[in-house]
Amino acid sequence: MPPSTGKNTQKTAPIRSTDGGYRKGEETRVRILHAALAAFGSKGFAAVTTRQIAESAGTNLPGLTYYFGNKEGLYLACAHEIVASFRRGIGAVGEAAGGALARPLAREDAAGHLKQLFAALAHFLLSEAGAEDRAMFVQREMTSPGPAFEILYADLWQPGIELAAALLERAAGGRLSTTDSRVRAVMMIASLTGFRSGQRVVARTAGDDDHVAQITAALNEQIDAFCR
Repeated sequence: MPPSTGKNTQKTAPIRSTDGGYRKGEETRVRILHAALAAFGSKGFAAVTTRQIAESAGTNLPGLTYYFGNKEGLYLACAHEIVASFRRGIGAVGEAAGGALARPLAREDAAGHLKQLFAALAHFLLSEAGAEDRAMFVQREMTSPGPAFEILYADLWQPGIELAAALLERAAGGRLSTTDSRVRAVMMIASLTGFRSGQRVVARTAGDDDHVAQITAALNEQIDAFCR
């Protein structure tokens, strides 16, 4: 779900300052992150070595150490990258919904924002490049909390659930308590993450078509049912 929108104003020094070094350095850093997300997501933190990740990224171990320090630093950087990717993917939708909640908001308008939020989340989780690696990484932290759990909880899960629950509570016109709204918000989010992890089964049983539109329609029906 959309992470908090607080901005880190700390300046970061360029990786390189001359001869195109900054661009090349950033490309290397991104390659390492992508390789790490895939490795950590599929095998977990303990089973992966930094040497394996460096080789997969087409760089050397000193290069990885230069950008991330050690394995835990790289793992935490993966968590921060997941949060940043959510902000890039659905942050604008989340900010619009949060702004709407700060004002008097009609039930139907709250439902509309909730539908837009889940439509954006469905697209991000199921269609965007790198979605599977991110989902596997997050799933591991959910089931077996590790070094990245607190980052993902504070910047991703908690604010996302709170936003969806607040919209749902407003759309239901007071018929749902805050606790009920949170439970239902978690259920809806879990249905999307479950679909992500079960996509191979779905492809075998329902074909290889893009199911995002059907999933979004089903979520809209749930929202309408909650808000009657």
